[in-house]
Amino acid sequence: MSARDISAPAFLDANILVYAYDARYPEKRRVAHELVRRALAGEFVISIQVLTEFAATLLQKFAPTVAPQDVISILGTLGPIRTVLPDGDMVRRAVEARAAYGLHFYDGMIVAAAERAGSEKIWSEDLNAGQKYFGVTVVNPFR
Repeated sequence: MSARDISAPAFLDANILVYAYDARYPEKRRVAHELVRRALAGEFVISIQVLTEFAATLLQKFAPTVAPQDVISILGTLGPIRTVLPDGDMVRRAVEARAAYGLHFYDGMIVAAAERAGSEKIWSEDLNAGQKYFGVTVVNPFR
């Protein structure tokens, strides 16, 4: 069974997860909390890259940084969200995204993961809202 044979949820980028835990932006946090709640209910998918970017942000970029044991707990809470695993084909597709759209490689990996999951939408503040990448449309939930 391929990812396209399963109901295709939308894809959440790492910045959505970060805002769900960032008290500096209460309105974005409220929106992000709702999206994470929906992800836990199966409406969204993420990738391993999203989890790694999220964890690195909490551990290294937040001020103050989040304690490792708290990050582990948060990751446990997010565990039920369906996660796309990378492979060589996704890396190749990310390079194709760079060639076709001029994306940074890691943004290409997000596009490749969303495409792999059969997602029609990527919810992200970082990518260009309204842009289609290989048929996957970017939506900025904070607009």
